[in-house]
Amino acid sequence: MQPYKNSGNLSWISAFEIGEDYIKVQFIDGVVHLYTNGSVGTEYLQKMKELAMQGKGLNNYIDKQARNSYVKKYDDTLPEAK
Repeated sequence: MQPYKNSGNLSWISAFEIGEDYIKVQFIDGVVHLYTNGSVGTEYLQKMKELAMQGKGLNNYIDKQARNSYVKKYDDTLPEAK
């Protein structure tokens, strides 16, 4: 994961990972959401990638456009099963 710049200092996002057809977004509580072309659409996914790289506006964009459109939710705060 790459640290999110958070230029506006108001974001709940701490890190992200960009793939060809997805973006993983990690929030400050450790929860990671996976967004894909299939879950948000190609146009929205591209915009999310651009905002992540800019380090500003991604949190707001997710709140307005993709809030519950993630495919999978991971919780990095929980210990892994052994």
